[in-house]
Amino acid sequence: MSAEPLKSASQSAVEVRRSTRRRRTVSAYREGDRTVVLLPARMSADEEARWVGVMLDKLAAQESRRMLDDSDLAQRAARLSEQYLDGHARPASVRWVTNQNTRWGSCTPAEGSIRLSHRLQGMPEYVIDYVLLHELSHLLVPGHGPRFWRLLQAYPRTERARGYLEGVAAAERLPHQPVRGEGRDES
Repeated sequence: MSAEPLKSASQSAVEVRRSTRRRRTVSAYREGDRTVVLLPARMSADEEARWVGVMLDKLAAQESRRMLDDSDLAQRAARLSEQYLDGHARPASVRWVTNQNTRWGSCTPAEGSIRLSHRLQGMPEYVIDYVLLHELSHLLVPGHGPRFWRLLQAYPRTERARGYLEGVAAAERLPHQPVRGEGRDES
């Protein structure tokens, strides 16, 4: 078995371990502040890169399904502010809300409050982090001008998270297709 340290998109350590005994399966788990991905030894570099991404996303989705409470959100916001905004964004409050059905999040800079839509719960961690960072950036820059978007360039998964959210929003607008037997008189 060989071990190769990598860096993921979120800059946390990823260690790839290849095994000659492993034939088809790929698995991953967290070990402290790093992620270990187990792969078959025969896998190509392209397959490895693809599977590492798949497994990082899978782990992130599993972790984000764990219901984060408001204090978890506040801790994540502090970490994101430190990591990407040099600690300049300091929200007074960060919380989940159930009254945002058309927005993913909102921010009131004068109060220092950030609210995230409950619809984000269960989405991958990188998506929640993006929305949190987006709202943290509004504490520093109120609008969506060039200065605002420059702040978000530091987050490596901005485009991916935006694409994910656009896909979710588009899916919500699709016409509902009745399930077989639904909406018909079966008599």
